[in-house]
Amino acid sequence: MTDIDLHVPSAADARGADQALRALDHQGTERAVVRAVGAPESSAVELPPEARTLLLRILVHMANGDAVTVVPVAAEVTAQQAAEILGVSRPFVIRLVDEGKLACRLVGTHRRIPLVDLLAFKQANRAERRAIAAELTAEAQELGFDYK
Repeated sequence: MTDIDLHVPSAADARGADQALRALDHQGTERAVVRAVGAPESSAVELPPEARTLLLRILVHMANGDAVTVVPVAAEVTAQQAAEILGVSRPFVIRLVDEGKLACRLVGTHRRIPLVDLLAFKQANRAERRAIAAELTAEAQELGFDYK
């Protein structure tokens, strides 16, 4: 199993991420060529477009001072890690597993939840909450409630 380690950028790292973001985003292309500082020009390599996209996302969060991590999709997480990702308690995650709303496998007595399933659950849950909020907003407008 892969550990999920959050990395919180220092103020200096956030500034560096902002500079790197501006440099990569300034290219205005799907292609990006990178090389280590001080390395010869011949050591530059082209990033695949998807890697550039992911790097830009990481840099945006770092520049904002957000904690970031990279987790392979094939990874499994513990119930505690799943709870942290969903922003809920571990017992709530266990209840979701017991109700069949989240898949898991047992390693001894410990639950391992496929990250891809957890992220799909989180996305579906978010979409459901947004739909309910839109429905409530439309209903409130029909009833003439004013939220100024």
